[in-house]
Amino acid sequence: CVIDGCPPGMTLSEADIQGDLDRRRPGTSAFVTQRNEPDAVQILSGVFQGKTTGTPICLLIKNTDQRSKDYGEIKSTFRPGHADITYWHKYGVRDFRGGGRSSARETAARVAAGAIARKVLGASITVRGALVRIGTIAIDRSRWDWDVVGSNPFFSPDPGIVPEWERYLDDVRKSGSSIGAVIEVVAEGVPAGLGAPLYGKLDQDLASAMMSINAVKGVEIGAGMASAELTGEANADELRSGPDGKPRFL
Repeated sequence: CVIDGCPPGMTLSEADIQGDLDRRRPGTSAFVTQRNEPDAVQILSGVFQGKTTGTPICLLIKNTDQRSKDYGEIKSTFRPGHADITYWHKYGVRDFRGGGRSSARETAARVAAGAIARKVLGASITVRGALVRIGTIAIDRSRWDWDVVGSNPFFSPDPGIVPEWERYLDDVRKSGSSIGAVIEVVAEGVPAGLGAPLYGKLDQDLASAMMSINAVKGVEIGAGMASAELTGEANADELRSGPDGKPRFL
C-alpha cells in the first residue's frame, strides 16, 4: 500500500495501524474466513524517527498463509460469483492460484491506509461503522449501543441480535449457501463544504470508494432509497436523526 499526500511531521508508527488491522484479521471467529493471517504491518518509507516526512508512505502486509495448492481443484473450473472469469476475458490469462486483485485480502491495504487517514483527520472527526442487517434479519435500533460494537463477532450495535445471527448463519452455512449483509457508517464532526460542487462531490467520492470494494453492490447516503417515500414534515425527524438520536444532517 502506498499513501501519498500525508502531511509531514505527524507522529506515526506500526502500532497506530496495527489495531485496525487486528479488528479485520481473519480467523478471529467462526463467522469470518478461517485463514490464519497475523496481518502484521511494516512501514517501509515515508516515516523517519517516528515522524512522517511528507513523502509517500509505503506499507507492507505479508501474506503468510498462502497455499496455492488449495486452488488445484478449480484449475479447470471458474468460480461462480467471482471475478475469475471476468479477468480471463479481460486479460486472456487465468492464474487460478488465488484471487489476486479480486481477492478480499486486498482490503487489508485499505484498512491500513484508513488508520493513517484517521490520524490525519484528527480527533474532531469521528467515523464509526456497524453491521445492521444480515439477509432479512435486522437489528433493533432502539437497542443501538456503540460501546458493544467491538465486543461481538459481528460488530453489531445491538447485542440482542447476536444469538439470532449466529443461528441464522449456521443454517446458511450448513445448507452450502451464503448471504449478504448491510453495514452502516456514521461520520460525525465533518465540516461543511468538503468536496467540489459537481463532479468531485463528497457523496460521489464516498460512493465511488465504497463501490470499489469487491463485495459491495449498493451504497445509500443519508436516507438513501427511502428518500423517495419521504413527504414533508411528517418524515422530517427520520432525516434529521441518526441511529443514536443525534442529528444526521442539518
